[in-house]
Amino acid sequence: MQNNKDSNEAEAYQVRKLEITDKNKGFMELLQQLTVCDPVSDEEFQNRFEELKSCGDDHVICVIEDATSSKIIATGSVFIEKKFIRGCGKVGHIEDIVVDSSARGLQLGKKVVCFLADHARSNGCYKVILDCSDDNKAFYEKCGFKQKEIQMVKYFI
Repeated sequence: MQNNKDSNEAEAYQVRKLEITDKNKGFMELLQQLTVCDPVSDEEFQNRFEELKSCGDDHVICVIEDATSSKIIATGSVFIEKKFIRGCGKVGHIEDIVVDSSARGLQLGKKVVCFLADHARSNGCYKVILDCSDDNKAFYEKCGFKQKEIQMVKYFI
């Protein structure tokens, strides 16, 4: 039987899809803890939000909002690539996983990754993949991932 503390903690940290109002709850500031994230205007945020929303289940951004502070404290995304291989299969790509520095160690990153992987599976993906640094390898292994290939990148900016 779960005690009240565990139950309250679970209620305080629910994973949900990104909402338009999340910009005002620290979503962009949270992304700055992950990588370079220039400021965007409310109009730019709304335009990108609507663009992503039009992709339906093929591109999902999820967040965890701290119910007590109304602050976004974790996020991640998955987009679904449609392929010709594997009988016109689909692959989920997990990206941009970040947990606020003040909330690390609460298993929120794992909750986000599991939510995104479950989304990919329920939408017919035969696998889900992600890139990570060596520093984060152990975390993703705890989430059920294994190292497979080598990541390459070419930046245009």
